[in-house]
Amino acid sequence: MLETGNWTFTTLPALCARAAEIYGDAPAIEDGDHRISFIELDQMQRRFARALMASGIEAGQRVMIWAPNSAEWLVAALGIASAGAVMIPASTRFKGAEVEDLVQRGAATLLVSVGDFLGKYYPDMLTPATRALMREVVVIGAAKGDDLAWDAFLARAASVTEAALDARSAAITPATICDILFTSGTTGQSKGVMYAHGQFLRVVSAWARRVGLTRGDRTLVIPPFFHAFGYRGGAIGSIIVGATILPHLTYDADEVLARVIRDKISVIPGPPTIFQGMLAHPRLAEFDRSSLRLGITGGAVIPAVLVERMRSELGFTGVCNGYGLTECGGYGTMCSHDDSNEVIANTAGKPMPDVEIEMMDAAGQILPKGQTGEVVIRGYIVMKGYLDNPEATAATIDANGWLHTGDIGRIDEAGNLHIEDRLKEMFIAGGFNCYPAEVERMLSRHPAIGQVAVIGVEDARLGEVGKAFVTLRADAHTTEADIIAWARENMANYKVPRSVEIRDSLPTSAQGKILKRELRDEMHARAANQPAV
Repeated sequence: MLETGNWTFTTLPALCARAAEIYGDAPAIEDGDHRISFIELDQMQRRFARALMASGIEAGQRVMIWAPNSAEWLVAALGIASAGAVMIPASTRFKGAEVEDLVQRGAATLLVSVGDFLGKYYPDMLTPATRALMREVVVIGAAKGDDLAWDAFLARAASVTEAALDARSAAITPATICDILFTSGTTGQSKGVMYAHGQFLRVVSAWARRVGLTRGDRTLVIPPFFHAFGYRGGAIGSIIVGATILPHLTYDADEVLARVIRDKISVIPGPPTIFQGMLAHPRLAEFDRSSLRLGITGGAVIPAVLVERMRSELGFTGVCNGYGLTECGGYGTMCSHDDSNEVIANTAGKPMPDVEIEMMDAAGQILPKGQTGEVVIRGYIVMKGYLDNPEATAATIDANGWLHTGDIGRIDEAGNLHIEDRLKEMFIAGGFNCYPAEVERMLSRHPAIGQVAVIGVEDARLGEVGKAFVTLRADAHTTEADIIAWARENMANYKVPRSVEIRDSLPTSAQGKILKRELRDEMHARAANQPAV
């Protein structure tokens, strides 16, 4: 890892230069036929930055990336940062109208887009309004019409000197905004989270040490780069420590297991669904998994049995779980790679270094350790604010600097954070507060259940009751009635779901999180179509 004793984590261009100096010809990125060393990565991102300058992009202007994981994505992101511009990533699941909304609110002036992907030419989805706002669309791969091909764009760099880029990069400070990641928008319109170079590198460096990412690791980055987990943890974390980044396009358990063998993967970051899918593969025993060393997960309920199986069946010697949110760069707390299965499965670990995390009651008072309240966070990891939205910023970060997460939790005696649930997801059954995440953790112990999502639904007698949606583990068999009976034996009556649906799959986001919003919408639609009685 880069030594903080003789070099300060300051800016992304400084990181690239220092990584090239220390790690040299070691592989930084392997993407298909691309083999890019740390020296080459620095050269490539600098060339992209010079091409941006030649294209008229000024410091502080915004550039959007709309593409799946690839070497070019990272070159573009780092080049944007080196040019003093601000990167805005867009989900590859977005359609034209959604990209237009992001471009308008983010004031992006140039778009870097994938070309042909998933059977379509992505720029064809851009609306006329988006095209009008863009000075150019740069396409990764073959371009069509007036769009500019990647190589043609890079050729512009010849008109800008290295010294001119050095002068541009020298003006960047740790407080300079480097990217704006928009929140998922699951509870309303998404908001743009502004994050700066210094806090970005400081928290990712601390995270990499906590999870045990090391020089020479080979990191298969399945979470999308447009998400903090993929870009910051998977990619930039690997650059910091000298690990190799292997971008992955779309998740398929068979392909992931094949890559573990072919590419000698040692580290896989991702949501629990990735590891559950690998474990459910019917031919798991046929794949050599001896290269696997570290599995990093978070963002959902982590069943204890999953942690145990990741170690015993997938072969990970280290497993980590954590908690974070976009407003804190994607971070907050993290388990250590050598924590026990019980700590990893039942907690989100300890706060990151130099970060305060407390529980607060509705009156704004900090609660004693062990008591349940809203999770609030204070420290250098807190965002610089929401883009063009001071009202929302003030509603999220109070006058004392505490960022209100909207999550319910508690800190145990060992200092580990336990997330109970989202404030807005809690439902009240017969006067009792029910936290879906708690019920999901309990149901995950059922030997036949693979994934589970619990929501509150209306009930004439109790007001609301729980409804569970589950998928089963490979070769497992059970019934909805059996699951309810098991729940009655293992949890308080008010927590027991009154109904269960067994499904082949559950809806997930591009980050692999279960989309409870879609399940709720489905239930509302069903209720609306019920005949009146």
